Formats: sequence, C-alpha cells, structure tokens
Amino acid sequence: MDNGIAVILYKKDLDDSLVVVDERAWTLNMIASLEHVNFITISGQEYETEEGRLNLDTGKLEILVTPTENA
Repeated sequence: MDNGIAVILYKKDLDDSLVVVDERAWTLNMIASLEHVNFITISGQEYETEEGRLNLDTGKLEILVTPTENA
C-alpha cells in the first residue's frame, strides 16, 4: 500500500520570504521521480526544483522551487 507523504512546494518572494505554491499528498512513485526530474508543472506553471528537506517535526517533504518562463 502506497500511503505517500505530504509535500509542500515553496518559492521565494521578492523579500526572500517563503510562499507556499502547493501542498498535497504525493505517492512514493512521485517522490522517487524527483531523482530524474528538474522541473514540475502545477496549474500550467512550470517550476524548477532547487532543493528539498524532510521536516521530521511536521512529517512533510518541503521543496524549494523557482518559477520558469513558459515558452
């Protein structure tokens, strides 16, 4: 059974504060795919993955992303 994990995507605002882009449960296969991808698309907007951390206090995976210019 794939229970997955809660994932929060953040981007930095102009004043360097973190803004939540998306928060949802990801399957373990989606988490594993992070080894092979550099970009994530959410609601038609593409983001480059920068870095991530596993927050054991909240039990969530937090990923820093940067918006890209859609071609």
